Amino acid sequence: MGLTLAFEHGLARRGALIAGVDEVGRGALAGPVMAAAVILDPARVPDGLDDSKRLSAARRASLYELILRDARAVALACVPARAIDDINIRQASLRAMARAVAGLVTAPELVLVDGRDIPAGLAAGALAIVGGDGKAASIAAASIIAKVSRDRQMQRLAAHYPQYGFERHVGYGTKLHLAMLARHGPSDLHRASFMKKIAPAGAF
Repeated sequence: MGLTLAFEHGLARRGALIAGVDEVGRGALAGPVMAAAVILDPARVPDGLDDSKRLSAARRASLYELILRDARAVALACVPARAIDDINIRQASLRAMARAVAGLVTAPELVLVDGRDIPAGLAAGALAIVGGDGKAASIAAASIIAKVSRDRQMQRLAAHYPQYGFERHVGYGTKLHLAMLARHGPSDLHRASFMKKIAPAGAF
């Protein structure tokens, strides 16, 4: 069955326009941090919504299509590696989430944010919910949209950077990725600020 809007209904009146927002890619060594914001239609909540990390790739892909088809509004935003280096990953994540909410074609009355921090500049009231992608259907939907979108972007980029295996690890620090970094050094998709944490100075 998955998550319903019961959590949202406990926070606001029925019929209120509630957006869930979540980000993915925060811990990756390469690629953007990406955020999605979703306002679900209470009459068309897809079955099986859950934290994207708990779902198989096939189930995420199926739910991705249902969310895009049935939600009242969906928006996506990302902050690239170079900007992450400039402003740090926390600020980049908050910026991506704020941009995703601002991109919704329908303005929400309440924004539910996965995590501990609320992005600055939101036009609506907001609540930060730790573990929200496993509690609130709208945040779970946002986590799925963000995850599938970022994975697909990294898989497309793999064709331009074939030496790194992005199609397999989508930028995260797997053994394969670290081995390819040791062999080829970082690309312009890699986060220089993260490289400093995984290798001695001058290694890349």
